[in-house]
Amino acid sequence: MPPAHPFDDDKLREECGVFGVVGVTDASNFVALGLHALQHRGQEAGGIVTHDTETGFNQQRRMGLVRDNFTSASMMERLPGMIGIGHVRYSTAGSKGQTAMRDVQPFFGEFSMGGAAIAHNGNITNALSLRRELIERGSIFQSSSDSECIIHLMARSMGRTIPDRMEEALRKVEGAFSIVAMTRTKLIGCRDPLGVRPLVLGKIGDGWALASETCAFDIIGAEFVREIAPGEMVVVTDKGVASHFPFRPNRSRFCIFEHVYFSRPDSILGGRSVYETRENIGRELAKENPVDADLVCPVPDSGTPAAIGYSLQSGIPYAMGIIRNQYMGRTFIEPTESIRNMGVRLKLNVNRALIKGKRVILVDDSVVRGTTSRKIKDMILDAGAAEVHFRIASPPTAWPCFYGVDTPKREKLLAATMTEEEMRAHLGVDSLKFITLDGLYRAVGEAKGRDAKAPAYCDACFSGEYPVAPSDMIEQGFEAKTAAE
Repeated sequence: MPPAHPFDDDKLREECGVFGVVGVTDASNFVALGLHALQHRGQEAGGIVTHDTETGFNQQRRMGLVRDNFTSASMMERLPGMIGIGHVRYSTAGSKGQTAMRDVQPFFGEFSMGGAAIAHNGNITNALSLRRELIERGSIFQSSSDSECIIHLMARSMGRTIPDRMEEALRKVEGAFSIVAMTRTKLIGCRDPLGVRPLVLGKIGDGWALASETCAFDIIGAEFVREIAPGEMVVVTDKGVASHFPFRPNRSRFCIFEHVYFSRPDSILGGRSVYETRENIGRELAKENPVDADLVCPVPDSGTPAAIGYSLQSGIPYAMGIIRNQYMGRTFIEPTESIRNMGVRLKLNVNRALIKGKRVILVDDSVVRGTTSRKIKDMILDAGAAEVHFRIASPPTAWPCFYGVDTPKREKLLAATMTEEEMRAHLGVDSLKFITLDGLYRAVGEAKGRDAKAPAYCDACFSGEYPVAPSDMIEQGFEAKTAAE
């Protein structure tokens, strides 16, 4: 299957999004709206599970976008009930980029005390060893997803309730997980002890909601109550929210790239507006890496807030030098070689009248493989720009993520094989500068920068310091960073 758009092979993919609601009439409609708001976190497939007292558990899973699958009255009538959960997926484990229907979440299991469904955002770093052990003990897997391990571990638990079984299962899991699950009457939310992936709690009328991001509450008119704490499990019923901490306490290591790119700019993370944080990143970038130029232009859309911050700090005018085609979805004509070469131009077009003869600063969120950056540079120069300067709103991405983000193998990451100057020459730009890791930490609220002995965030994709050892990948030959590096 061809990429959904020209950036797919040169951006970090946004893992997954989860949403759940309890205590509302027609819960599936709320779930569908919440998933629509979280669509940026996964566009390959989605699913919804609900429970109704008359029909029991109901589930629908589909390939493609929420708007194309979960908007018709006939579809939503198949999902009755006052409790439901949903999931939007971009594959980070299993058949990457080629999602099979069996891998689409939520996953459902029938236990002695009743059924349960589970939706997972993150990645289990010991999934292969768990899977081997479970298969040896008789488990039969239906998918290639790491998340299915949780259902099988729950089935083997001797816990008296579904939440008890989930606790026992998750204690055996390593890596990152933000989970929304449901029984017939309970909505359950849980984050891993490091809190790598986000999960938030909201109030909607007499009911409650759980979501990956606060923007999903805005669309349904829910009130943001609080974030689920790292290592916390909440069990939500019509009687309210019960909270406890089943895991050994640990220091939070929230994914710093959520601030840079993954989360929507209208969401709130850690009490901070994502938009304002990205503007702060742009300001820090301008302080660290000034350059004489005529215009500051974002690479749409993820570079926009940082470009605004760079412009405000530097005093160089902000301009929409690149215009995004808002209606670009999947390539609408046969992707022959000549059409593939037009890829970026199908999505982006240079504002020639603005660019011609100007020294242009292009602000983007990251450089992964560098393929898109080179094409955008060529477009800017073709439009008559005098100079092109890249400013990147994150440090060099030199290490793969194993906690729920699809990154290329390390040797495919430009920053893993080249110095900054080599990258500049490779991209063919007049200058290339990244924000420092300390600068990024300052932008997200750590005034003293990064504490090397106790980092406040997971920044493994930049530093190579993994807070949870990627045991499956190490077993397969991945060489983690040594102390000397």
